[in-house]
Amino acid sequence: MGIFITGTGLFTPDESISNEELVKSYNAYADLFNKQNKEAIEKGDAEELTYSSADFIKKASGIESRYVLSKKGILDPERMKPEFKKRKDSEISIQAEISVKAAKEALKNANIESDQVDGLICACSNLQRAYPAVSIEIQQELGIEGYAYDMNVACSSATFGIQNAVNDIRAGVAETLLVVNPEICTAHLNFKDRDGHFIFGDVCTAIVITKVNDGSKGTFEVLDTKLKTSFSNNIRNNFGFISKNEDLDLYSDDQLFKQEGRKVFKQVVPMVEELITNHLKGNNLQVDDVKRLWLHQANLSMNSLIAKRLLGRDPSEDEMPTVLDLYANTSSAGSIIAFHKYSKDFRKGDLGVICSFGAGYSAGSIIVQKT
Repeated sequence: MGIFITGTGLFTPDESISNEELVKSYNAYADLFNKQNKEAIEKGDAEELTYSSADFIKKASGIESRYVLSKKGILDPERMKPEFKKRKDSEISIQAEISVKAAKEALKNANIESDQVDGLICACSNLQRAYPAVSIEIQQELGIEGYAYDMNVACSSATFGIQNAVNDIRAGVAETLLVVNPEICTAHLNFKDRDGHFIFGDVCTAIVITKVNDGSKGTFEVLDTKLKTSFSNNIRNNFGFISKNEDLDLYSDDQLFKQEGRKVFKQVVPMVEELITNHLKGNNLQVDDVKRLWLHQANLSMNSLIAKRLLGRDPSEDEMPTVLDLYANTSSAGSIIAFHKYSKDFRKGDLGVICSFGAGYSAGSIIVQKT
């Protein structure tokens, strides 16, 4: 049975923050913190904050800017976090709102209506509530019959969501499914942390997965999927429903995204290389058979090293397109943005790999071929 990606969609926020803007805000916060904690710093009870710089950010990550849903709140030195207006239960949630926008583009590109979709998977790194499921809210807004559910595998949520959709179709549960990835990453980022305040941006992607191939121009067959997980504390976010019962400060650094970047780099690169290599071999393919790698958009150096180890040489921009320079890390949506933007030049028979990796650790590989 053939299973196909027939359309993708992308919602990009209207606002963007450059490295220079972000650094100006952070440095102003650092001055404010150092002034307010002068006595503690002099006694050695607190550590003086040092400045960030745009050059440091670009060199460390390859990021130059990021799209965000709340620019003003993030850049306010006295706030340093997005500012969202509380919505009534009767109003559409912010994650559902951006998902609907991305989903409508994906449906349009797939040349189908929402009543032709059998179910929906909302797969992302953080969900704004436990229930009712955000996916079911999106389902209602789009007028989709059938079923919907939420899932979370951090930065690999999109690829894991694609495999779930593929499995459901193979099992005969559905014929056409929609996977959405509403990533509001700035809401769990610590903008007061010099080493990480630049990492994330906001975005939403959507993918139509179906067993119906109508020969549309942008259709890719999903040849195979492969997932891998390995437990690690090196990327962590401790916020959850237990937090308030532990009498914790819900605004503390521990309740936000944190990582040990060097350890992540050292451990994840070989894990991803092995996953893709074995996945291709299992399908009687070589890396040289692959036209393009759409990798998770977290760090340019990491992606370049993964591609270099796979290819045995430095990758070209065509072989490993990058979007994190403008979007930053958008968690699970990153590899889908790259696929959405850099797949239109494929010809019939061309092969590519969509690959995610991140907290967990988790990694997902999707081999696709242009039809």
